[in-house]
Amino acid sequence: MKVANNALELVGSTPMLKLNKVARDVDATVLAKAEFLNPSGSVKDRIAVSMIEKAEKAGILKPDSIIVEPTSGNTGIGLATVAAVKGYKMVVVMPESMSMERRKIIRGLRR
Repeated sequence: MKVANNALELVGSTPMLKLNKVARDVDATVLAKAEFLNPSGSVKDRIAVSMIEKAEKAGILKPDSIIVEPTSGNTGIGLATVAAVKGYKMVVVMPESMSMERRKIIRGLRR
């Protein structure tokens, strides 16, 4: 069993699922990547890690930087997860229509 040092090491290591019922009438194997099993439950964890790590490597994002993200969901959750693990401050701007569940998830990721 893999033991990760932090949640970001688990991003993208999601399982593949064989969708037997979907493919029962076709001569094909149908697979689905279970991205919802990423650490934050967001399908955007992978892109959030990539965006932040590229900004770090380019020198755009520094330890005292504040990440600002206008979001209505998954990208904001993914970025908030990465920011929390890496110790960045983050401001999330969300529409009033954003669900209470998503708001609670993002608030819960504050460092």
